Amino acid sequence: MGQLDGKIGLVTGGTTGIGLAIARRFVAEGATVYLTGRRQPELDAAVETLGERAIGVQSDVSHLDALDELFATVQRGSGRLDVVVANAGVGELARLEEITEEHYRSTFDINVKGTIFTVQKALPLLSDGASVIVLSSTNASMGVPAMTVYSATKAAIRNLARTWAAELAGRGIRVNALSPGPIETPGVRGLAAPAQGERELPDRLADALPLSRIGRPDEVAAAALFLASDQSSFTTGAELFVDGGLVQV
Repeated sequence: MGQLDGKIGLVTGGTTGIGLAIARRFVAEGATVYLTGRRQPELDAAVETLGERAIGVQSDVSHLDALDELFATVQRGSGRLDVVVANAGVGELARLEEITEEHYRSTFDINVKGTIFTVQKALPLLSDGASVIVLSSTNASMGVPAMTVYSATKAAIRNLARTWAAELAGRGIRVNALSPGPIETPGVRGLAAPAQGERELPDRLADALPLSRIGRPDEVAAAALFLASDQSSFTTGAELFVDGGLVQV
C-alpha cells in the first residue's frame, strides 16, 4: 500500500523539475494527481510519463479564469482534493538597478498571486484534514544578489503558510512551506549566464553547500510526500528545508 492510496492531489507547475518529481512520487504512492502547466506539449509529455492516474490541465495560475476552469475540472472529475501543492513559480536574475515594472509584475503575479488564488479557489474542494504545501525557497531566508524580486515572493509565500495554517486549523487542514535550496532543474540551469554555461553552475552552487552537491528533484519530492501524508499529521505552519544545509549550517 502507498502512503497516498486513494488520495486526490493537485500539483501546479507539474510538467518539469520539482513539480514533475512531486507528481511522480505522489502517483507512485497511490494518489490520483491533477497537474498543470502553461504549455500543452510539455503537459502531454508529463502525463504520458506518469501514467493513467495523472490528469493534465493546461492552466496559468496568474489568470483567475484559468484557475476557475482548473477547479471546475477537478470538481467534475473527482469532487474533492486531499493534497494541494502550489508549486508553479518563476525566477529571473535582475539586480536592483535592473528591475523593471514588468519583471516585478510577472514574478509577483505567478509566484504570489498564483499561490494565493490557487489555494483560495481550492478551498471548497479541500477535504477536512487535507494538506496544503506551498513552495518557498532558501532565498526567502538569505540575501542573494540579483534575486530581489524572486526572494521577496518566496518570503511572502513563507508567511502565507503561517497565516493559512492558523486560519484553516479548525478544519484540520495543515499548511506547510517547503523550501528547496539549489536543485538540479531546468530552471536552475537557466539562471547560468551564457559565458558560464549550464555545466559550470551546479559546480559553483555545490561549493556553497555543506553536503558539497546540489540536490535532486526526487529529494524534494520525498519531503513533499512527508508533508502530504499522515506521517506529518502534527505538522502545520512549518518550513521544511531541503537545502543540503545551506541555510542551517
